[in-house]
Amino acid sequence: MTDKGISEEIGRRVRSLRLRRNLTQQQVAHQIALSLNSVKSLEAGKGKLSTLIAVLRELGGLDAVESFIPEPSIRPLQLVRQQGKERHRASGKRLKTDDGRESEW
Repeated sequence: MTDKGISEEIGRRVRSLRLRRNLTQQQVAHQIALSLNSVKSLEAGKGKLSTLIAVLRELGGLDAVESFIPEPSIRPLQLVRQQGKERHRASGKRLKTDDGRESEW
């Protein structure tokens, strides 16, 4: 699926969620203090990320973000090694696990 296709699908899903909540675009816009055009743009797949977050919060759909981008789990040994260290940059190299395999996290 293309980036545009994904944006359009997100817009369709937001619209469907709004309709299940039986709210008009105007009501949602009013509740989140944005313009009607902002909500319309989002549902057309052209909205801003900040608008998407505000609309999902209003519609009670913000918990869906957790399944979309889950919090990475960290093993206890990795937690001890990183104690006091927070990553600020990516090296572009794959990380190695304790047994020598490549890992995403």
